[in-house]
Amino acid sequence: MTSEAFTHLLGPHPLTPCPAVKALAVTTHVQAQAGQWGVQVHYVLQGDIAQLRIPAQSASPGPSDNLWKHTCFEAFLNRRGENAYAEFNFSPSGHWAAYTFSDERTRDTRGVEMISPQIVFTQSPKTLSIQAWLPISEPRHDQTFNLGLAAVIETQDGSLSYWALHHPEARYDFHRKSGWTASFSIS
Repeated sequence: MTSEAFTHLLGPHPLTPCPAVKALAVTTHVQAQAGQWGVQVHYVLQGDIAQLRIPAQSASPGPSDNLWKHTCFEAFLNRRGENAYAEFNFSPSGHWAAYTFSDERTRDTRGVEMISPQIVFTQSPKTLSIQAWLPISEPRHDQTFNLGLAAVIETQDGSLSYWALHHPEARYDFHRKSGWTASFSIS
């Protein structure tokens, strides 16, 4: 159960451009870690990194809420044809969050059972890179998953820019499944 790697380009919502970002791409592929299947995501942002507000790396990274208020990278995962989905947030600080929803924006308090993810973060004057792994609970053969990839980018002046594969609404909203234009199958 593996897949080839795919690269997806994210774009800013028209209401929140960010000239400091020249390109934001995400490479994805299905792989196993510690005996569990998941999707490896690798975000690469190119641009003038000095103009961006990047959270400092934490001495004790772990689960944390409200990561979307600053620069963070997000992914949404659901089985095609189902309402339920999972949301994952990864910060350059090393903090992360994982949530489950039974329907659009309806939180499921059970959450995602997730081991502490290995987040690999690197930065240079022109590139910001973050890699993380999203678990797939109970994968089944011949099953297709929808994948929404997104990012919130904060500039030095505190402005936020919202990036996604597709922005289906006049206002940015990463929870809209019509914006989740990537998919993969388990075979």
